[in-house]
Order: sequence, then structure tokens, then C-alpha cells
Amino acid sequence: MASVETAAEHERILREIESTDTNCIGPTLRSVYDGQEHGLFMEKLDARIRNHDREIEKMCNHHFQGFVDSITELLKVRGEAQKLKSQVIETNVRLQEDGKVLIGSMEELKQCRVQQRNIATTIDKLALCLPVLEMYSRLQEQMRAKRYYPALRTLEQLEHTCLPRAGQYRFCSIMAENIPKLRTLIQDTAMTQLRDFLESIRKHSDKIGETAIKQAQLQRSLDSSVTLQPRALIGRRGRKEAAAVTESSGEGGSPLSEQDSGILDVEDEEEEDVPGAQDLVDFSPVYRCLHIYTVLGLRDVFENYYRKQRRKQARLVLQPHSNMHETLEGYRRYFNQIVGFFVVEDHILHTTQGLVNRAYVEELWELALSKIVAALRTHSSYCDDPDLVLDLKNLIVLFADTLQGYGFPVSQLFDMLLEMREQYGEILLKRWNITFRQILDQDNFSPIPVSTEQEYRQYTSQFPLQDPELEKLSFPKKLPFSEFVPKAYCQLKEFIYACLKYSEDLHLSSTEIDDMIRKSTNLLLTRTLSNCLQYAIKKKNVGLAELVQVIINTTHLEQSCHFLEEFITNITNVPPETANATKLYGTATFKDARHAAEAEIYTSLNAKIDQFLQLADYDWMSAAQSSGGLTTSDYLVDLITFLRSTFSVFTNLPGMPVEHATLPGKVAQTACMSACKHISTSLMQLLLDPEVRQISIGALHQLNVDLKECESFARAGPVAGFQGDTLLLAFSDLRQVGLCLLRGPHSFVSSSFCSPSSSPHCLSSASSSSLFPPSLPVFIFFLHHVVFMFHSSLNA
Repeated sequence: MASVETAAEHERILREIESTDTNCIGPTLRSVYDGQEHGLFMEKLDARIRNHDREIEKMCNHHFQGFVDSITELLKVRGEAQKLKSQVIETNVRLQEDGKVLIGSMEELKQCRVQQRNIATTIDKLALCLPVLEMYSRLQEQMRAKRYYPALRTLEQLEHTCLPRAGQYRFCSIMAENIPKLRTLIQDTAMTQLRDFLESIRKHSDKIGETAIKQAQLQRSLDSSVTLQPRALIGRRGRKEAAAVTESSGEGGSPLSEQDSGILDVEDEEEEDVPGAQDLVDFSPVYRCLHIYTVLGLRDVFENYYRKQRRKQARLVLQPHSNMHETLEGYRRYFNQIVGFFVVEDHILHTTQGLVNRAYVEELWELALSKIVAALRTHSSYCDDPDLVLDLKNLIVLFADTLQGYGFPVSQLFDMLLEMREQYGEILLKRWNITFRQILDQDNFSPIPVSTEQEYRQYTSQFPLQDPELEKLSFPKKLPFSEFVPKAYCQLKEFIYACLKYSEDLHLSSTEIDDMIRKSTNLLLTRTLSNCLQYAIKKKNVGLAELVQVIINTTHLEQSCHFLEEFITNITNVPPETANATKLYGTATFKDARHAAEAEIYTSLNAKIDQFLQLADYDWMSAAQSSGGLTTSDYLVDLITFLRSTFSVFTNLPGMPVEHATLPGKVAQTACMSACKHISTSLMQLLLDPEVRQISIGALHQLNVDLKECESFARAGPVAGFQGDTLLLAFSDLRQVGLCLLRGPHSFVSSSFCSPSSSPHCLSSASSSSLFPPSLPVFIFFLHHVVFMFHSSLNA
């Protein structure tokens, strides 16, 4: 059983060897040698080989005759083949000879084809490289021409389009390496130009602002003729739109102008053709730098830098010079710089997209407005010249109108101007105080003589004098007042005009202007003019004639107050009966001044009387003389003479047909009564002098003579208007004392020491039905007389 399986296995292996490639029989033979029957296998292999050999031999024997025939035919063919070979060799030799030219031509053609292919390849490569070189050359030209924004555009196109197409060439690599450097160079150069621009507009902001203010002033003056002259001015918005169109029409949105200067030179071809403020500035550095940084993706960096630098410049612009208040030019330069700064910012706001926004500009303006108001308040407080304050006000109004034309709110400036109005009023009051004092110092306090109608009309045109009686008089004649009256009245109107000038262009209503003028005029009357009149009245060496003239002057000025009311009404067009309208206090002012002058007259007159009384030299122990041998004391004669001449001056005092006015002669009457009372009181004081220990009868007789002279003066009526012997009442007490001393002590105890028949000099003689009881001075003299009598008895 095992031998059968072995024989079958060997048979399988032999078939596998016959049908398998010899390279793959290794594993098969290994399986045979691994077994124990390899000898038997070899026997079968040998038998198989012999079997195949017999088959091969049978096959060869079967085909041998055919093989022999084939060999024979082959030998025949060999001869023919040799002939054919010889012919082929000959043909080949001939072909080689004939093909050498063709081969040369083919080589040349091949070379030409290669060259043609190389040329085509070169052309293709050059077609890719030439745009790179051309663009790089253009880039260099733009860099040399400082056209940095187009250069940056070219650089972007070169980097992202041309260089990738050109391939990996060395010059391309070099260009690629230089691109970041060029970009940095453009960025730095653009920033340098921006810094130069910022520095330039910082230096020239004064010129920019001056031009903008001139344009606003010209616009305001030509508003009425704009319709007749369409191109009188180019509107601010129109210029901004034109600038925006110019900006968008350039390459890639860049401005056409490539100048780096921030300020352009503009010549005024026509006097009325004032260029716009923006026309003076070349904003291309800003636009260029903005576009460059936008392309570089650094727009935020640029915006922050620009705003930061402009804020710093704003702080510098808003810092006024320490001596700005000294001249108007200092204020003008300050305002020009501020206007120039905000004109630039406003133009940037409207011609760029987002570089500055409305909130940023408003924030800057709020900061500027607070600093401007603070600076003006500080510096204007040093100003004491009303003309400078008025010019400053006009400059501030023009400054405010200019910025308002650019859309900035300026209400705070006008509020500050209203505050400055109070300061302006105080400065005006100080100037007019000096003016009034100068007028008073130069006044001669005498009526104005006029010799011709022309002179008369000249004065009446300056002062509203309405006196029909005076007009009827022939020339030459005198105006009742002195030069002070027309000059003061003209100055009052000048003051009103000065107040009106300040109120112009402040956007105030007529009622507000009227109220402001009236309040300021009241201050001028009640404070300044009143103080000046008091100064004139109270100053030293003012005579009674001057004081009388002051009364006359104030009387006429008081009468002119309603003309001032009409004058204010005419210039403000506000009727005086308007509700809450302020009234002028001139009447009260001039009344107070007149009362002060009257009081000064009384005081001066009494002082002059005291000077005469100081010359009194009574000998209180003189011996008694007969009444016929006594004469009036010299000092009293001089005093009476002085009083007569003085009271004659008072006859020039005018009547005043107004309410509470001084009646004609009332001042003279009061002064005369006051003088008489003062004389009586002074003589009484002489008797009451503590140093007078004794009084002789002779001294009393001398005093009685002097008293008679005083009574004679009073009885003569030095001033008209007294009823009866009213003026004698001033000497009543002194007369009673004199009578009592002359009669002796018994007169003091009589219930009626004086009767109509007792003495021709008794004061009661003027009134036969009245008696005068002893007063306190009489009682004192009674005591004095008792003491005198007591001393006399002791001496006896």
C-alpha cells in the first residue's frame, strides 16, 4: 500500500518537474530528498529520461530527410546570400557616399531645430521676464520722482503678479529680497513727508487762518451782491467736492499733485478774488501717506499717529503768548493760528474717509473752546484801553463767524463777549472819568460869551438849549452855562455810541441793546460823572462863583436828561414806554451834585467868615466910652463888604421850572441866612470863650456897635426874597444877650425884659405884639453876668 502511494507521489513530482520552470523545482526536489525513497525516485527519473530519449529519436528519424533537404537548400541559398551581401555592401557604400551631404544637411537642420526651440523658449521666458524688468524700471523711476503711492501700487503688482510668472531667476530673487526694503523705504518716506506737512501747516497756520478770516469777512461784506456776481466766492463745500473729485481722479485714488510742500504760493490776481484757505494748502502728503498706509494694511497706525500729532499741535496753537494782551496783533495772530488749524481739520474731515471723524473734530473743538475762553478771559482782564477791547470784540466776532461758517458751534464765544461787555463798560467808565475830570480842570466856570449867530448855533447844536428869552437877546450875549455843559453832553453821547458799537454783531435784540446802553449810561451818570462833579466841588481853591456856576451847569444838564432818553430811543428804536425798560437816573445825579454844590457854598462861605472873625481882637477890659466915639470893628466892615459882593453873584442863579427845583434866589437866601446865623453864633462863641474871664462895659458897648452894623446889613436886604425882617432873626439871641448885659442883672428876672418901647434896638420892635422869653444862651449869659458883677464887687 505504501509502495503504491510512493510511486504515485514520484509520478506527481515528475509531472511537476516536466511542467514547471527549472528555477522553481528546488522545493520539489527537496521534498524527495527529505524522504527515504530517493533511490527509487532516481530510478523512475532515469526511466522517464530514457523514455523521452526514445521519443526524441523517433521524432528525429521521422524528420531527418526533411532536415537534409533543408540543409541542401540552405547551402544553395548561402551562395545567393553572398551575392546579395556583396550587392548590399556596394549599395551601402554608394548610399553612404551619397548620404554624406544629406547627413550634413540633417545635422544642420537638427541644429537649427534646436536653436529654434531654444529661441522660442527664450522668447517665452523673456515675455515673462520683460514685464518684471519694465515694472521694476518703472518702480525705480517712480521712486526717483517721489511718486510713492504709484510706486507702492507697482510694487504690489510686481510682487504678486509678475515675479511668480517669471520663475526662479537670480534677478527675481534679488528683486523679491528688495521688495520689503522698498516697501519700508516708501513707508518711511511717506511718514517723513507727513511730518514735513504737519510742521509746515504748523508754521503757516497763521497765514491759513488769516486767509480764512479774510474770506469770511469778504463773504459777509458781499452777501448782498452774491446774486449779481456768481463767482464772487467759491463756497467751502464746493471746494471740498472739487478736492474730492481731484482725489478720486488720480491713479488708484491718489491725488494728482505730487508736491511735498504743505503750502502753495498763491498770488492775488485781483484784490477782491481772495483764494480759499484750502487753496493755500497742498494736502497731497496726507492723502498719499493715507493711501500708502492703507495699502500696507497700517491705516489704524497712521490714523492714530496723525490724530496724536494734531492733538499736540492743537495744544501748542491754543497756548497764547504771555504778552498777547498788549496789542491787537497778538490776539489776531492767536486767532489766525486757531482758525488755520481747524480749517485744515475740517478739510481733512470732508476729503478723507475716516482719517478724522466728526466726534474727533468736535472733541478737539470742545478742548479748544474751553482754552480759548479761559485765555481770553485772562488776557482781556489786563486790557485798560476801550479801543483795544472794542477791536478785540470785533476780532472775536469775526473769528466766531469764520468758524461758524465751517460748522463749529460758537455760542460760548458770544457768551464770553457778553461777559466782556461788563469789563468794557468799566474801562469806558475809567476813560470817561478822566475825560470829565479834564473837562472840569480846563473849564473856567464862566458863562459862555457868544458874539455871532454862528457861534450860538454851534453851541446849541452841541447842547439842546431851549431858552426863548435868550434867543430874543441881541448879540453879543452869554449862555448861562460854562463850556463844561456842551462838552459833557457831547461826551455822554459819545459814551452811548461807544456802548452801541460794542453791541453790534452780538446777535442781540433791540431791547437787549437798549437795556445795556441805558444801564451803562446810568453807571456813567450815577458813578463816574457824579464823582467828577463831587471832585470839582470838593477840590481846594474853589471859589463861590465857581460853585454857583456848577449849580447852573447841573441845572441845565438835568433839563437835558429827557433829550438823552430820546437820543437812546432813536438809535435803538425801542420806545421808552416799553415794559421793563430801564430809565435814566440823570435827574437824581444832577440834583445830588447841585445839593452838594449848595452845601459846599454854605460851608465855604462860613469858612470865609471864620477867616474874617479870626481877625477880631476885642479888648474885653476896655474902658467905657461914649457911644458916639465908637466905630464898627475893621474886621466886621471887611466882612460886610465881602458878603455884599458875594451875594451880588447869586443874582445870576437861574430858576428851574422842574419838580423839586431850586426856586430863583433860594440858594442866595439860604446862603445869606446861613452866613448871618454863623456870624451870630461866632460872636456868641467869642462871649462864651472860657478864656474870657471878665467883660467890661466898654467891651460890651463895642460889641453892641458891631451888632448894630450886622443888623443894619440884615435890614438892608442883601438878597431879595426875604419877608419883612426875617433875616434879623439870625441875630435875635445875640441881641437879647447884649441888651441884658448892658441893662444889668435885673433884666434877666423880668418876665418881659424887652418891649416895643424899651429900646429902639430891641428885636421885638419889629413885632409890637410879641415878646421874646429868655433862651438858654441868655440864661448862660445871666450866670456869666452874675459872676462878672461878683468879681466887680470884690475888686471894689
